[in-house]
Amino acid sequence: MPISQELKCFGHHLILGISGTTLSDDDKRALSELKPIGVIFFAKNFLDSTPYQVWLESFKDLNNQIREYTERDSMFMTLDHEGGRVIRTPLPITRFPHALLLRSHAREVAKATAVELKSLGINLSWAPVADIFSYPHNPVIGSRAFGNTPEIAAKDAREYYLGLQESGILGCAKHFPGHGDTSKDSHLELPILNLTLEDLRLRELIPFKALIEVQIPLIMTAHILFPKIDADVPATLSQAILKTILREELGFRGVVVSDDLDMKAISDMFIKAGTVARSFHAGCDLFIVSRNINSSSIERTYQIAEDFVDSLSKGSLDESVVEAAKERIDKLLALTPQYPVHALDKDILLQHAQLAIASSYS
Repeated sequence: MPISQELKCFGHHLILGISGTTLSDDDKRALSELKPIGVIFFAKNFLDSTPYQVWLESFKDLNNQIREYTERDSMFMTLDHEGGRVIRTPLPITRFPHALLLRSHAREVAKATAVELKSLGINLSWAPVADIFSYPHNPVIGSRAFGNTPEIAAKDAREYYLGLQESGILGCAKHFPGHGDTSKDSHLELPILNLTLEDLRLRELIPFKALIEVQIPLIMTAHILFPKIDADVPATLSQAILKTILREELGFRGVVVSDDLDMKAISDMFIKAGTVARSFHAGCDLFIVSRNINSSSIERTYQIAEDFVDSLSKGSLDESVVEAAKERIDKLLALTPQYPVHALDKDILLQHAQLAIASSYS
């Protein structure tokens, strides 16, 4: 059966995970049929326990094949690369400390990180975390946050983003409207936060506001239910949160991206008809399907894409909403550099290692 143009249209709003260090048949099918606008890499996409030149050459081949099958010259090549426990790449890529330790080194570390990301062909880092480490037993954010007060988190997240931006890497503030106060991990279940809008204004929104002021291009949603703001759906599906607060109150004009749709907090919702339409109408432009959690199959990605097509054909998804999202994505992609994969000089990596040590002592 020929692939519909509408199915390919969903690919323009899709960041897709790849199954391994080489493309599987499912990968080739999805890349050529859906033509995702970007990919997200994980540790499974890098050869492990091999010399630098060996794993780098393998990753270069993977990059080239992705572009070949999507037939896209320009793509968002993305990586979760925060430092601390969120590092996917093998050595000698630098193990910078987690965000909470960076303090005065945040900008310098981000610039060094950007140099390394560019050498991998990456142009978008899913960082900085704009959450606040406000709950000491938070199982998912914790030291990934830049501070335990809104002021410190805002200042250092801003510095980190500016470092990425100055060195040619796109940054993304996450997880809107704030994941720092949760006691549950959204990878495993749906967290619920009984915060009012005023609570958010006094704390959670402050780092996001600081990053919007310096024109961060992307903001990622949180898979969290805020019943005092929207009792029906989590932030990823909430007009009250994404449209009213993020777009209207905070004035964000960039691209809104969902956190991973494979996460257990929201994954069951996205196999129900009409969910993707609801998320578009709420304000999401771009959707991540990592295929990295619970061995998510490619068929699930197609289910979401087909729900998008059905919603468009039935009129429950407004074409003008999709077109506005596409325009925001196109505008950003036009400004996004495309980098070749290349080896870094040993001296650069030694300097970065010294910076990692220095920032661990700050």
